Amino acid sequence: MPLASAVPVVLTASERHRLKKMAYGHKTPHQARQRATLVLLAARGCPNARIAVQTRLHVDTVRTWRGRFAAGGLPALADRKRSGRPVSFTALQVAEVKALVCQLPAGTGAPLSRWSCPELAREVVAQSIAGSISNSTVRRWLKQDALKPWQYRSWVSVRDPAFRPKAARVLDLYARTFDGVPLGEDEYVISADEKTSIQARCRCHPTLAPGQARAMRVNHEYDRGGALAYLAAYDVHRARVFGRCEPRTGIVPFMNLVTQVMATEPYASARRVFWIVDNGSSHRGKKAIDRLTRAFPNAVMVHTPVHASWTNQIEIFFSIVQRKVVSPNDFTDLSEVRDRLRAFEDRYNATAQPFQWRFTTSDLDDLLTRLDRHTHDQQEESSARLTA
Repeated sequence: MPLASAVPVVLTASERHRLKKMAYGHKTPHQARQRATLVLLAARGCPNARIAVQTRLHVDTVRTWRGRFAAGGLPALADRKRSGRPVSFTALQVAEVKALVCQLPAGTGAPLSRWSCPELAREVVAQSIAGSISNSTVRRWLKQDALKPWQYRSWVSVRDPAFRPKAARVLDLYARTFDGVPLGEDEYVISADEKTSIQARCRCHPTLAPGQARAMRVNHEYDRGGALAYLAAYDVHRARVFGRCEPRTGIVPFMNLVTQVMATEPYASARRVFWIVDNGSSHRGKKAIDRLTRAFPNAVMVHTPVHASWTNQIEIFFSIVQRKVVSPNDFTDLSEVRDRLRAFEDRYNATAQPFQWRFTTSDLDDLLTRLDRHTHDQQEESSARLTA
């Protein structure tokens, strides 16, 4: 019985060009490269046996792809659609698992604070949603909808009824305006607060300086050398800071800071000095305003809204102190902490520039609008759940 001859392959110019790009392309998948190569060899008239040797494929494989190309051209070199493995889980089961993820664990009786993929897999089986399920399957389903129940973010709602006017007053002062009137040359804005409990941690072994391919090394063990409070006042527009260390915070330490600033020029003879403070116990409410005015008639206390210390620029300075002075906290005693803070104040006053504060009243209005919209959406969602 005579052997069947190989299927002839004839290429057009465009097909030859595309096949060569597939056969010699650096990013072409290996299987596509093999198939393009065998078609090019077939177009030269090579028999299937020789093509099998050159491409290291079985002769039956060569015969199959040669025939497919001859019948269907370039599209025939792609893999055909396959039925694949039967589906193990229904769409309803997938939806039930995702609905479980969107509940707090306490609501299902699980003694957990957050879900993890292994815990979810156990809970799915416990609730008879599925007979068995792997952690990777749960993780893949959650990834489809960007669900991450092991993460959490804290938030705080606006509960100060005068949030907008209080915050706007602070932001206007940063822009050198008060009650719609620009500030004069003899008017100043001070941002003040306390940084509590700066500890003196004496490390049990000396700190090692950094070296080549080695970070600074700080011993984990330490002896406690006490703690102090650092009070600071920051001139917003002159980038000048005044600080003092006290054993603890309170009304008297804060007024000591005020006296330290107001006793110096140009604040002593200024027309007005605005003191921006948060609602801490040392300077809270109308009593603190009256106390400041009695001591210094040219001082005006301005409170930030409740839960809005982020509008107080002194917090930026405290973050700089934490990064550059306090951390990683290796002090022999509290006197070294005081000396380091005083030296840093001198260094800061000699080199610093005013902060580039870009958050304006327009940004504040946009933020409050987004918060109102978010609160409204949450209320509608809660109502829908109660109705359901």
